[in-house]
Amino acid sequence: MKAAVYYATGGPDVFRYEEVPDPQCAPDGVLIEVKAVSIEGGDVLNRAGGPMAARPHVVGYQCAGIVREVGAKVGDRRPGQRVVAINLNGSHAELRAVPAGSTWVVPDGVDLEIAACVPIAVGTADDCLFEFGRLEKGETVLVQAGAGGVGMAAIQLAKRAGATVLATASSHEKLARLKDLGLDHGINYRETDFVAAVREITSGRGADVVVDSLGGHILEKSIEAAAYRGRITSVGGAARDEYRPDVTALRPANKSLIGIFFGAELMIHHDRVHPMVARHIADAGSGALRIVVDRRFPLAEAAEAHRYIESRKAFGRVLLIP
Repeated sequence: MKAAVYYATGGPDVFRYEEVPDPQCAPDGVLIEVKAVSIEGGDVLNRAGGPMAARPHVVGYQCAGIVREVGAKVGDRRPGQRVVAINLNGSHAELRAVPAGSTWVVPDGVDLEIAACVPIAVGTADDCLFEFGRLEKGETVLVQAGAGGVGMAAIQLAKRAGATVLATASSHEKLARLKDLGLDHGINYRETDFVAAVREITSGRGADVVVDSLGGHILEKSIEAAAYRGRITSVGGAARDEYRPDVTALRPANKSLIGIFFGAELMIHHDRVHPMVARHIADAGSGALRIVVDRRFPLAEAAEAHRYIESRKAFGRVLLIP
């Protein structure tokens, strides 16, 4: 099969488009012919400096495609089914082998490209807001990086739950487009101190729930922007800032900082998470949940796709098409 691989981590130019051995279907797994790859924020971070399972390494969490082969121990999947799948690596390729439990059957009428974007981003947003953020109707949510995958999902889910939704983005154009997804108040972080803006919008109170995928100094300011007894959910380090926030700032206002890793929840609480993601896939297919695809790149142009994501110009998801 063809795959976008690298032999050492680094910038987008480390990618090579090469022929590599086909992955093998495990007894409890499925082999998928990949049709669409959703590039996740973690894919970019892993390529830049994450662990490598092998050399050459095939990066990538999430993709959608057609089941080609089913393991002997699998009874609920069959060849020809359309599925979306997640795993620790391997999405940037023509074929991918994953555990069957890490797949979702894509309903008829749901576009595979749309389904490819759902599990990680929307599942993570759901957990940030509800399972760990304990969001209630009438509360205020601050979503950092509102124009990203988790951000767009969080805006929609929070608005659907009856929250007032604030979000940050890098331009007024992006913020204007986010209004269509349910955003109430946009904050251009390049021009405005977002902590001061949140305080002004909330009459000094702050946000009840903060969804932070950036980390570092931004996470420290997210803590500051939270209300009394506010819940700050930390789901990534997209800002590539190694600074460790001062968590003592949590104490005076009884705030909570919660680290979230969606993959662990899927493994440990599969019976809760798997049906939740299935509902979101169905909603994406019906239009109840909007998935915005910004650009599509051929798999051979993985370097260009990653470079585009790192430019912070994207509004929504960036796909690779084998």
